[in-house]
Amino acid sequence: MRLKRIEAALLCAVLLVSLLSITSFSSACSQIRESVLRLHVLANSDSDADQSLKLQVRDAVLAEGAHIFDGSLTAEEAEAAIAKALPQLEQAARDEIQAQGYSYDVRITLSEEFFTTRTYDGKITLPAGRYRAVRVIIGKGEGHNWWCIMFPPLCLPTAQGSASLDGVLTGRQERIVRSSPRYEPRFKIVEWIERLREALKDEPDSEAETDYFTVTQLPKEAFRETLPGAGSQ
Repeated sequence: MRLKRIEAALLCAVLLVSLLSITSFSSACSQIRESVLRLHVLANSDSDADQSLKLQVRDAVLAEGAHIFDGSLTAEEAEAAIAKALPQLEQAARDEIQAQGYSYDVRITLSEEFFTTRTYDGKITLPAGRYRAVRVIIGKGEGHNWWCIMFPPLCLPTAQGSASLDGVLTGRQERIVRSSPRYEPRFKIVEWIERLREALKDEPDSEAETDYFTVTQLPKEAFRETLPGAGSQ
């Protein structure tokens, strides 16, 4: 009897430690989501030509937006600066599309989206959940997307080899994003939790479902309020 009580106590201790570990990991993942800004470029279709155009538009948008990042911004400041520059970014994308001989429309929006666990460049893993993101939608936007981390500027051509997560994430958070989902089961647990939260959301009219993420469009006023001299236009 005494042995069973000891085994039960040990089991409870293990479960408690596991729960605390998952809770701490989930909290760090939440802070990671608040610290980065993602970029998604959606192609018109999955044809080879449209997928190639997607990458050319990506390069044009990144080149146009490179001046925004001076290394001293926070995610919120970067988001506000991009909101202000959306017309210029959109024009750069439109010019590139026309230069390549296409007549597709293009829209660039700031939104909040749900993403599953994804690894960028084989090195950085972002846990599942809702992130702020810049979406570049080419034409119908029905093709596969290309994504990266826009802030910190890990995907800017001018930032190759110089940008990092230092100063944006804490040491623990950076260790998490550099972990492999293959060997870190807590990524999957966090994804289950975040998927459950999405399923329980009572906002059916404000979301648009796609096969790879859920999008909630953020009102422009939410960004204008953070900009100097912001007001109605």
